[in-house]
Amino acid sequence: MRPALPLAVVLLLATAVPAAAVDGPELIPNGSFDTEAAPWWTTPDMVADTSSGSLCVDVPGGSSTAWSSIVGVDGVPLVKGETYRFGFTVSGTAEVPIRALVQMNTEPWTSTSEVGPIMQAEPQPYEVGFTSTMDWPAGQVVFQVGGAPDDWRFCVDDVSVHTGELPAPFEQETATRVRVNQLGYLPTGPKRASLVTEETDAVPWHLLDPEGEEVATGTTTPRGEDRTADENVHVITFDDVDATGAGFTLVADGETSHPFAIDADLYADLASDALGYFYLARSGIEIDAVLVGDEYARPAGHLDVAPNTGDTAVGCQAPRPWYAGWTCDGTFDVRGGWYDAGDHGKYVVNGGIAVHQLLDTWERALVAQGREDAEAGALADGTAAIPEAGNGVPDVLDEARWELEWMQRMQVPAGVGSAEYAGLAFHKVQDDGWTGLPLPPDEDPQARQVHRPSTAATLNLAAVAAKGARLWEPYDEEFAASLLASARTAWAAAEQTPDLYASALDGNEGGGPYDDKDVSDEFYWAAAELFLTTGDDEFADAVTGSPVHSADLTGAVAFDWQRTAALGRMDLALVPSELPDRDAVRDSVVTLADFALYQQGKAFFGQPYQPSDARFEWGSNGIILNNAVTLAAAADITGDDEYRTAALESLDHVLGRNALDQSYVTGYGTEFSRNQHHRTFAAQLDPTLPHPPAGTLSGGPNSSIQDPVAAQTWPQGCVAQRCYLDNIQSWSTNEMTINWNSSLTWMAVWASSDGGPTFSGASYGVDGVALAWILAGSLVVVVGLATFLLARRKKS
Repeated sequence: MRPALPLAVVLLLATAVPAAAVDGPELIPNGSFDTEAAPWWTTPDMVADTSSGSLCVDVPGGSSTAWSSIVGVDGVPLVKGETYRFGFTVSGTAEVPIRALVQMNTEPWTSTSEVGPIMQAEPQPYEVGFTSTMDWPAGQVVFQVGGAPDDWRFCVDDVSVHTGELPAPFEQETATRVRVNQLGYLPTGPKRASLVTEETDAVPWHLLDPEGEEVATGTTTPRGEDRTADENVHVITFDDVDATGAGFTLVADGETSHPFAIDADLYADLASDALGYFYLARSGIEIDAVLVGDEYARPAGHLDVAPNTGDTAVGCQAPRPWYAGWTCDGTFDVRGGWYDAGDHGKYVVNGGIAVHQLLDTWERALVAQGREDAEAGALADGTAAIPEAGNGVPDVLDEARWELEWMQRMQVPAGVGSAEYAGLAFHKVQDDGWTGLPLPPDEDPQARQVHRPSTAATLNLAAVAAKGARLWEPYDEEFAASLLASARTAWAAAEQTPDLYASALDGNEGGGPYDDKDVSDEFYWAAAELFLTTGDDEFADAVTGSPVHSADLTGAVAFDWQRTAALGRMDLALVPSELPDRDAVRDSVVTLADFALYQQGKAFFGQPYQPSDARFEWGSNGIILNNAVTLAAAADITGDDEYRTAALESLDHVLGRNALDQSYVTGYGTEFSRNQHHRTFAAQLDPTLPHPPAGTLSGGPNSSIQDPVAAQTWPQGCVAQRCYLDNIQSWSTNEMTINWNSSLTWMAVWASSDGGPTFSGASYGVDGVALAWILAGSLVVVVGLATFLLARRKKS
């Protein structure tokens, strides 16, 4: 994830905008270059040439960053809160992405407006509006033009910055007003679509097969205006259709939907692809072309091979005022793990929820289906394209192990370096400054650093290591024991240091902050996992004594990396144990799901997420799927088909049934995201690099639109579901992260078993907990049978 003020490259797919009245004077000196270049300057590798009436430079190829070659001008005053127009005309002899920025003229070079067009041979005009985020009396405008593999010529003309009205809001076009799950529907599941129309009365709809023959017909249900979409919406319901196949379409109000399938195996490929993303996100290992193809193969990143500085001997963050000058001696081996998102950072608190959800796909299968069926199902060994396939261990556990071992390495060892924090976990490891795009991990030249430990990171380690211990015990007792030891050590360290918080300020220097100053939920989650694995009274008391145990967890967001209480609550509800109030815990999870049902009832595009303020948070697609997980859990607890139906319908939204007619999962649907923010999967910037792989989830609409591309696209804000751009530089709406793909993996695996059987109460585990549960259950059966026989005897 990204900080509030990144130094990322920005690519804006700009279009011409109407001119506005100029409210103030021109701030750019000599922006027309009619006679000379001064006061414009260039980096020493180039010489300005204005003989053509434009400023042109010959840009040397072979540099690794855009800012290695710059054309710029200083002395641009900026007033915080003032609105400006920024315009220019550019051309180039190669299709190279450049950066055009209005920014500080000193380090850290923070930008307040960024545009990043791709050069064309013919001059292309660009104009955007922005609201200054800073007071800066002597800013600068720069064009960063380096980073191309070969020499090329760049020209710029008509550069202008002046105060003025902001451009009109950008409106995205959609292909059809009939919005469907573009992947399709399960034969035994809900089949719903949304129609955007001005009609207030019901209208007819028709379901057609690929030959155009009518399969079913009916009338829509008008629902009214959806505030998160600013559209009048009808719902189409065709649940009773039992036809199967591909290429169905819905026709209503003169519009035809995208084609979709009705198929029992609908989610099998998505489950595999969503899980497969994690292998491609691995750090410290070569990504093998034999497994993923030449397009996605790459060398290992951050393993001490130049230009990497490597992750095997990483020093501590330099002293920073927000940590009272903390740093430490020594170096640490923190190789491995998953790259968190579009950058090369690795964050324990986001790794925690992601690896939890991968582990949970397996644990849910175990408890729902039993070990024998789980080991033969969709998560069986040998089903994933990973190096460990075929080793006798379920592939999802192998993938989770890659992250778990890295998290163990992030635990501060006793007597080394930051000794006063022994047993705690470093909060993150990252570059010491933001890098640009594109930049595959093996080409990252930045120095790496671990950041001060935090209680939140430590409790994430305790929770997932404990969960991993009970799941790995049947396959590798030694590894399971090491996980449990790490979890116990982390728990003890967190109890000793319960309030060591990451700072929100620690997020502008190459990695996101992941700050969290309420870790009561992390303590609860860690205690729950340790109790379920060990059965120890210490952890039972920590669970039942926590105020979180009985707290109302309902809200627009069921859980995420910062709100983890529901992770512990659901495991306590679903994993067999001797918890004395387990029935109450199970009821509370159903209550959590009921709130998701309530939200879904107010939403007309199928999502169980409809905040009262009609604003979507960053990562809204992940939120939607996490809320759906609570619905799936309630289905497992109660056996009530209402929850299963709601959970399956939740997938509709991320697969195309939304205000933008957009599938947010790469490779799935007709109109799908393909330009997520990422340094490696960056075909939009460098055609020699791949697009994101199939099964990658975009973060989705974000009302706060923090990145400059989105801010310039909607300078006056946007309606929640419309705050999305499929643009590699819109990192606040279109990033890809491990924790969003873990939620997609969980739901796709669950849906691939046709919504999954309800819980059978199958048992497993370590430390005798499962055996105790089996014996307790058997005792209940015996007592019940004896009572029944005694009653019959008395009656006779």
